[in-house]
Amino acid sequence: MIKYLGSKRTLVPRLVALADAVREQSGAHTVADVFTGTTRVAQALKRRGFAVTANDLASYSEVLATCYIAMDGNDASAVRAIADKLQYLDALPGRDGYVTRTFCEEARYFQPFNGRRIDAIRDALDGVAEGATERAVLLTALLLAADRVDSTTGLQMAYLKGWAPRSHQTMQLRMPELIAGTGTVFREDANVLAAQLAPVDIAYLDPPYNQHSYFSNYHVWETIVRHDAPESYGVARKRVDCRTTKSAYNVRARAWTAFSELVRSLPARYCLVSFSNEGYFHYDDIVSLLASSHGEVAAMPVAFRRYVGAKIGIHNRRGEKVGTVSHLTNREFLFVAGPEAGAIVERAERGLRAEEPNAP
Repeated sequence: MIKYLGSKRTLVPRLVALADAVREQSGAHTVADVFTGTTRVAQALKRRGFAVTANDLASYSEVLATCYIAMDGNDASAVRAIADKLQYLDALPGRDGYVTRTFCEEARYFQPFNGRRIDAIRDALDGVAEGATERAVLLTALLLAADRVDSTTGLQMAYLKGWAPRSHQTMQLRMPELIAGTGTVFREDANVLAAQLAPVDIAYLDPPYNQHSYFSNYHVWETIVRHDAPESYGVARKRVDCRTTKSAYNVRARAWTAFSELVRSLPARYCLVSFSNEGYFHYDDIVSLLASSHGEVAAMPVAFRRYVGAKIGIHNRRGEKVGTVSHLTNREFLFVAGPEAGAIVERAERGLRAEEPNAP
């Protein structure tokens, strides 16, 4: 998967254990991942046999979800056709274009020789793709390939002062690890989706909890997917619409109202919620809200390390370290809301201890 600040890689085993426990307790089968991001959680649940709906507003997220959730990895003929097209695209000679100019020369996200390859592949990709699903798999392969040779710490708010060692490698397209079965994908505002979503057994909620916009943090992926060559600004060469594209969840004065309305309106028997202590919301407020909408609430605490940029520290434009990082670990909680939530968390924790004896 691509490097992603909001990735739930370390939480996936716990989230899967909780979903499994809900299924064992209640027969749950359908799950909606409402803020799916890179789809890491949705993928894990699909592999576990759940019928998954994945939603996010970002264009790059829709592409990833179509590749991993909507696409049936067991469709051998479709996979063979995609593999042939990846081979064709990977052999194209590089050419100067928007990515080379904006993200390699005006900024330093990629080495220019890889930027030219991205430009050539992206220019040709829509012409060879047959249908939205095939296009999504090809685009996912391109995003993954570009991510393997970028020069960032995982955020596209900035790039490294010196080229990352991986950036010197030649970008190579590879087939994404497709998953058997199919699912449903939306690109919709979560609160709008709630009104049109078919009832599900479990809704997983991991909204942005602070002022940082994923649209801005991953603007390079958004631009590669859209292929729209937008006006850009600043050292990071962000899309100009980063200035105006903001979620209610990124605004302290609006976030709680939006979250409360979402929880109360989602047609789900159970709610799973990820909450970080870096966010706007308070633990007791979340418990109270979930209790009022779904009844019993239980929580599973998790400690995890902050993103790598926190370790590197804060530097000025001359590369001099300035200020101090306040903390290197965060505390996250996984809430379960619904009938017998306490028993579900206990069942999940027993399963985790059995699989990982040293797990917290």
